[in-house]
Amino acid sequence: MVQQSRPSPQSSGPTGGFSGKRVRSGQGNGSKAAAIPPPSPSRGSAPHGVRERRSYAAIDLGTNNCRLLIAKPSADGFIVVDAFSRIVRLGEGLASTGRISDAAIDRAIAALSVCADKLRRRHVTLARSVATEACRRASNGTDFIQRVYRETGIALDIISAQEEARLAVLGCHALLEPGNGPALIFDIGGGSTELVLVDSNGSAGAPRIVDWVSAPWGVVSLTESEAFDHGDRDERLAAYGRMRARVSEAFAPLARRLPQELDDIRLLGTSGTVTTLASLHLNLPRYDRQAIDGLIVPCQSMRAISERLSTMALAERQKLPCIGTERADLVVAAAPYWKRSSTSGLPSGWAWPIGGFAKAYCAG
Repeated sequence: MVQQSRPSPQSSGPTGGFSGKRVRSGQGNGSKAAAIPPPSPSRGSAPHGVRERRSYAAIDLGTNNCRLLIAKPSADGFIVVDAFSRIVRLGEGLASTGRISDAAIDRAIAALSVCADKLRRRHVTLARSVATEACRRASNGTDFIQRVYRETGIALDIISAQEEARLAVLGCHALLEPGNGPALIFDIGGGSTELVLVDSNGSAGAPRIVDWVSAPWGVVSLTESEAFDHGDRDERLAAYGRMRARVSEAFAPLARRLPQELDDIRLLGTSGTVTTLASLHLNLPRYDRQAIDGLIVPCQSMRAISERLSTMALAERQKLPCIGTERADLVVAAAPYWKRSSTSGLPSGWAWPIGGFAKAYCAG
């Protein structure tokens, strides 16, 4: 089911102090799992030393990935002091069973335990932890959230698709290219994809959301919607064509509502799918946030990468840097968002910047 709204979600849920801030990367270390100590009941003034160490955090538990970002305030925004990302495939098999599997729950809790220890060691005083499409759809989503809290101390909030679209805008709008008028922000996740039309009008702060749509197609749900033999080229291309049709159908209503008289709509993508493809554009040996955040990539380059991925066998994709074995079977499902964008009414000829993991910046 495609969720959409016009006008848009302007004030659903809390807004975070991370929105609209440029972020610099710092150093972080891995750690062993531990539970988070309960927050202090006192909200009085903290000692000077504690105040200096104060950190803020965001956790985004998606259908495919678990991500953590920890940052400290600085004079010109925030400095990232620690980060963590692990593929947990929380939504694996969800389409057929309607439930989060025991194996997926174990993987997610193991990752969140690492996050819990980092929150404790970095003296995090305020955190926002969200769960998205997999938990929204799963019949045992609430039970899973309760178990996470019991075992890790992390209180996940299952946010709506509306809130997810709003956070995507708040988290990456600072990377929009200068200009007035509309822009299209998109977030391709594991279980859903949000497209948000915004109008900045050159004003400071977050742009006004004009229209939005959330479709239940992300790289996990789209891959699982089409069973095919990765080693059979004809089968692979046929499945890719069906995925492309699903994406086009889901976004057609919003595409018809996009301003047709304008040719300078800016385009901004955020989160793991676009950063993975952008890493391929740069031929990076490994993911580098500083190289990717704010990067501008011509759409024709992104379509060329998608075309190449859709024709490659699984073993070939596994050898590509920044994809590897964990993403190789899912990355073909990222291609339909690019190759046929012009025929679905979505932007086809623009260059676009990438917001990286900026979605987490607004979730503090």
